[in-house]
Amino acid sequence: MKDTPDSWFDTAAQTLTDPQNQRVWSIIVSLFGDLAQAPGDRLSGSALSRIIIPAGIKPEAIRVALHRLRKDGWIDSARQGRASEHFLTDFGRARSAEVSPRIYPPATPEPQTWHLLIAEEGPGQSALDDLLLTRDYFSLSRTVALGSGPLPEACEDLLVLDVDARAVPDWVRARACPAELSEAANSLLDALTQTEALLPEDPAEITPLQIATLRMLIVHRWRRVVLRQPDLPAAFFPPDWPGPTCRAAVLRLFDRLPRPALADLEAE
Repeated sequence: MKDTPDSWFDTAAQTLTDPQNQRVWSIIVSLFGDLAQAPGDRLSGSALSRIIIPAGIKPEAIRVALHRLRKDGWIDSARQGRASEHFLTDFGRARSAEVSPRIYPPATPEPQTWHLLIAEEGPGQSALDDLLLTRDYFSLSRTVALGSGPLPEACEDLLVLDVDARAVPDWVRARACPAELSEAANSLLDALTQTEALLPEDPAEITPLQIATLRMLIVHRWRRVVLRQPDLPAAFFPPDWPGPTCRAAVLRLFDRLPRPALADLEAE
């Protein structure tokens, strides 16, 4: 049987779909963060459905996820004639902007200065716990954390040391790159490689809606890798860590699937 013209797209969407339990609300956050992050950016409910449904997600699941995101303050909605339009709230835009530098740059600049925070067992632990929640620190143990850049303000109850990494043992590499993170990165790399081979050579054969769907799936899978990856030098990762190769593949696909205009998504 002869392939239909869009069979490559169906295969690519299936290939990029996260094999783990997909949370629809998280997919919608990925979509808005990639395509509609700027103030004033809006997507109609019909355009949203046309982008998301090819990922195997039912309309009812989209409606439930939008309700949750409105309740959580991520997304708001407004009527435009007989249709609904959806957009990120100020909170949603701020959170999306916060993680964008981790997702899109060709490479994460390696920090030049490092410090170690050590807490006393018991009462002194709360200060370190607060910093682990609000700052990008790598937890070496319950009472020890490694961070880069300037020192935090609230560290009076902590022992603070400026450090250089002279040796990185395997147990630290295992903590920086646990097995499930490595598996997720390798699975994503395989999906990206297959998708790259499926794309038509002529960019005109890819519609704006198809681009939006594929970008949404790529961003969603990539976020689950890169945002769980500690911001550490290469020496802290195992030699076979596929993170840099994943990043290169993601950016190559973004180049071949440039972000479509919202007006083009509404017009299809």
